[in-house]
Amino acid sequence: MDNRQTSMWRIWPALRRQRVASAAAVIVALTLGVLGYLGGRAGGSEAPKSDAVSKAAAPSSSSNTVVLSDSQLQMINVGTVSEYTFPLQREAVGNIDFNEDMQTQVFPPYQGRIAQLFAKLGDNVAKGHALFTIESPDLIQAESGLIAAAAVLDLTTRTLERAKQLHDVQGIADKDLEQAVSDQQTAEGALKAARDGVAVFGKSAAEIDHMVRTRSIDPYLVVLSPVGGRVTARNAAPGVFVQPGNPPAPYSVADISRIWLNASVTESDMPLVKKGQQIRVSVMAFPDRTFEGRISTVGSTVDPQLHRGLVRAEIDDPKHELLPGMFAAFVIVTGEPVKAPAMPLDGVVREGDGSMTVWVTSDGHHFTQRTVRLGLQSGGFDQVIDGVRLGERVVVKGAIILDNMVNGGES
Repeated sequence: MDNRQTSMWRIWPALRRQRVASAAAVIVALTLGVLGYLGGRAGGSEAPKSDAVSKAAAPSSSSNTVVLSDSQLQMINVGTVSEYTFPLQREAVGNIDFNEDMQTQVFPPYQGRIAQLFAKLGDNVAKGHALFTIESPDLIQAESGLIAAAAVLDLTTRTLERAKQLHDVQGIADKDLEQAVSDQQTAEGALKAARDGVAVFGKSAAEIDHMVRTRSIDPYLVVLSPVGGRVTARNAAPGVFVQPGNPPAPYSVADISRIWLNASVTESDMPLVKKGQQIRVSVMAFPDRTFEGRISTVGSTVDPQLHRGLVRAEIDDPKHELLPGMFAAFVIVTGEPVKAPAMPLDGVVREGDGSMTVWVTSDGHHFTQRTVRLGLQSGGFDQVIDGVRLGERVVVKGAIILDNMVNGGES
């Protein structure tokens, strides 16, 4: 092989690589040309439709305005800002309780041991109804004194009669007759005092006469209910020794025809609550009923742990439907109702920074976001203090969808 052949053999690979690169460049150029041609055709026929869809689903040039297509409008409801009457009221929770002004703890007037019980827990009793009896040593002593006084009076009476007979025949001196008269009068006074002493224990005149006549005692003291009402507590049992004022009381009786409604009001609402304001109460036992009354007491202190104060109302409950201990929901009317522009709660969106926004439209397709200032809330409506006017058209349902379009880029 000569030198020329050797040289050609050496440069042949380089020429082959150059030809392959040129062919590849031609292929790329042809591909780009075809794609450009196809893109031109697509831009001439399909681009306007795609752009229209994009503009209908995405925010317009304004960052707080969106344009909705007819299909997208089906996801929202549009209404007008209207006037609504907002009641000035505060809500609280609490419970039903006995009227402590009409509740009495029944203690025996004297110490003794319980002998018999006549009333059970929950019984309705009348004033003067027997609750229980005690065997009282004080009563026994008083009755013993009564019998002794009666015996002394009998003796002095007979002595006086004999003294009168002797005096008539001059059998005794005048001073002896006078002494007999004095002794008899003293005995009469002692018997009267003894009768009064026994009557204090609740014994009637007929019962006292029976004791005097039969010379027998009745050691049992009957304790009566001082008021009419319901037995709300019973801590008595036969054989238990009880004393006056020593808790717990054997019985507690309450007049439940008028009861207390105790509301626990938040510290921030306490300055708004006044005596005489109307109060409405509902309980779970009667979900379709409302009990009304007026505030009779406003607490002067606030619980430092719960930051709540006591507010109390009194109502008549002649049918005894409200039972002490029932959980109750309270609505306290703190002022006259207020008429103001309002919109449904679903039309208001709380933003991440805490502001409140609504969506306003004039033509039903373009919607602009506005920041509003709200006030009262009642019956599913928000009071709008600033931001929209009466009669303006706003989104009343589905406002969160428009908010997501702006903030989240949803289409």
